[in-house]
Amino acid sequence: MDPITDIFRTMHVSAFGQHRLEATAPWGLTQEKQTEEKITPSGKKNAPTDLAHFAMLSRGNCWLSVEGIPGPIPLTGGDCFLVVRGTSIVMRDSPRTRPRSTFREIAANANSNVAHYGGGGAPTTVVCGSFSFERASLKPITQLLPRFILIKADQAHTLALHNTMQALASEMAEQAPGSEVVATRLAEVLFIQVLRAHIASEVEWRNKGWLRAIFDPQVGAALSAVHASVSTPWTVESLAAAATMSRSAFAVRFKELLGQTPLEYVTEWRMQKAMQLLQQRDKKLIDVARLVGYDSDAAFSKAFKRVVGANPGEYLKRSYQNRGHV
Repeated sequence: MDPITDIFRTMHVSAFGQHRLEATAPWGLTQEKQTEEKITPSGKKNAPTDLAHFAMLSRGNCWLSVEGIPGPIPLTGGDCFLVVRGTSIVMRDSPRTRPRSTFREIAANANSNVAHYGGGGAPTTVVCGSFSFERASLKPITQLLPRFILIKADQAHTLALHNTMQALASEMAEQAPGSEVVATRLAEVLFIQVLRAHIASEVEWRNKGWLRAIFDPQVGAALSAVHASVSTPWTVESLAAAATMSRSAFAVRFKELLGQTPLEYVTEWRMQKAMQLLQQRDKKLIDVARLVGYDSDAAFSKAFKRVVGANPGEYLKRSYQNRGHV
């Protein structure tokens, strides 16, 4: 299994919010920064926040300014973009228009998930969505996800994005039996399609973070080996051999690309898989431990608590409390 597919299989959307913005010139909106989600000692969330925000321009034209990117970006009908939490943006009809409201304020006043805003001039329609993920998915997704993704209407995979977005909007509007489940699954598909389109675009994502590491011929080979068999008793030496590099050169290159040591990465990914297995609740602790490469449940529990911040039993209790179970 390739690492990207492995992360997609581990990822689960927990919620997807959507609304449509009907804007008329002049108009300008900002997306304020959101702080990181905090977990209290009891395991309860202080304030649920979204990991990423998605928007698709379905009519008209506008300008997008993204924190850290010089100059405004022109958007036309069919263009899509995704930004991660903590990235501020401004959307407006003209680079000269001063934004006077936030997306949060406009969404709060939406009527039947449709928000109207602006001065009555040229119309622009933007379909907006926000993704929230189960906590077990957060670390791998934040490793994979760039801060900003832009997908132009003429790129590959854009039609699939539009079709999924239309199906998602239909499910959320109809509220038929099972709509919430279908909408959540479609949101996962949409998110994966965004990332696939981004990878296919061959922009400068290869120069940054986890995706750069995956497509690095040598480090990528080691990562593929880990994701193909997480239970293997990996060492730096065996990972270096998979990468066809010397131990020292591999360790330096891995840390340079991923910001952590090879064994830190292996341990964290084992715990991501363990969280997924634990939530299935059909395996004994020792079985989960062995599936992710530990010979004893004591050694596994110690590593789990170090990475997750709670032992397996505490984690399961916490997880079910957050889902509304007693």
